[in-house]
Amino acid sequence: MNIIIGGGPAGRAAAIELASLEEDVTIIEKNHLGGTCLNQGCMVICGLRDITNFLSDAKTFNRHQILEVDYNLEYRKIADGIKKTIRRIRKITEKETKEAGIEVIYGEAKVPDNTQVEVEGEKFNYDKLIIATGARPYTPPIKGSENAINYQDILNIEEIPENLIIIGSGIISAEVANIFSILGSKVHIICRREFLAKIDSEIRDYITRILLRDVEIHTNTTIKNIKREAVKTDKGYFKGLPFLATGMIPNSEIIDIVKKGEKGNIIVDDRMQTSCKDIYAAGDVIGGIGTTPVARMEGAIAGLNAAGIEKRIDYTYIPHAISLGYDVSYIEMEETKGEKSVEGKMPGAAGPGSFWKVLDGNTGLGKVQVDLETGTIEKVYSIAPSSRHMVSYLSLLLRLGVKTYDFEKFIETHPSTDVIYKLMRFFAKY
Repeated sequence: MNIIIGGGPAGRAAAIELASLEEDVTIIEKNHLGGTCLNQGCMVICGLRDITNFLSDAKTFNRHQILEVDYNLEYRKIADGIKKTIRRIRKITEKETKEAGIEVIYGEAKVPDNTQVEVEGEKFNYDKLIIATGARPYTPPIKGSENAINYQDILNIEEIPENLIIIGSGIISAEVANIFSILGSKVHIICRREFLAKIDSEIRDYITRILLRDVEIHTNTTIKNIKREAVKTDKGYFKGLPFLATGMIPNSEIIDIVKKGEKGNIIVDDRMQTSCKDIYAAGDVIGGIGTTPVARMEGAIAGLNAAGIEKRIDYTYIPHAISLGYDVSYIEMEETKGEKSVEGKMPGAAGPGSFWKVLDGNTGLGKVQVDLETGTIEKVYSIAPSSRHMVSYLSLLLRLGVKTYDFEKFIETHPSTDVIYKLMRFFAKY
């Protein structure tokens, strides 16, 4: 019997791989199938972002006297609509899971030893176990941090806050700031150090100057105290609803028989195997990259290895995206810079999703870094309506060994907002 604890992207991917091999597999899920992504994270952001994209377009049309768009904005109706949609997706997810031959047990699991899983008093024997219990918001040791909300609460607030104080400097803080600034909140982001520190500096500048133009960002700021309607810092008080976006902590407390890292993450090898030979782990619980596609990839690798089919994880050329007014998508290899590395960049093109943004000087940006000597593509950044899709396919091409000179043969669909192909064709000449 193969038991998987956690029905999120990693757990379901592992289960589907095992079921396709006609293995007996059971998922034990504490709450709902779909994990954080469906029920509290990615899909919530998608729902809110669709609304704010409409509002942003409406404001553009009104401002330039193209259309007169009137609307009545009630946050509770938006939140209720998102919840309704998520429930429908959840039913589909559960139906697909069970039709694949996977048994689903709802309840809270514990792993007392390396042979059994206990679910609310009932014990189940396993041959192979996969831990895919995800992660939860990290609450920093700041006085009054219990007064703040986090992404788990985003659909439960009653109305759009007049002022929102986001504590954190990463992707979640950027996405939440974008949404609520368009909804009408006055948004402040308070960062202990730099904002989006891992992002290319020119891309970060475009984000802060254009995409988050109505958001005030305070870097190198220390939080002293968090109250229900204010945040005290070393640079003064900020009045508003506090929102924590300070990272994640793995849900690994259910098992103590495997080795863990300093932050509680379960340590695995490139086969997703833990320190116990019959126990595997995947997804946010291992404290890795932390995106849904990577969790699925890790889950699939764990499932195949649990079935005796050796596969090893490959984290090269992983695509990433930030959901703002435009998608900010990128591929970046750490510490990769050849002897003849050069950068190229150009403004985004007018096209589907960006035509009317020309009037505001906001058509996006494309940027690449390549090694002219080898043709190796080292970094890709794209801010464009289509960038999320373009970068995912480019990720595959890079994994297959495509070089800049291969883009001489590239033919784009038209019209397109993507300018990365233009940069690649330019560098193909070299």
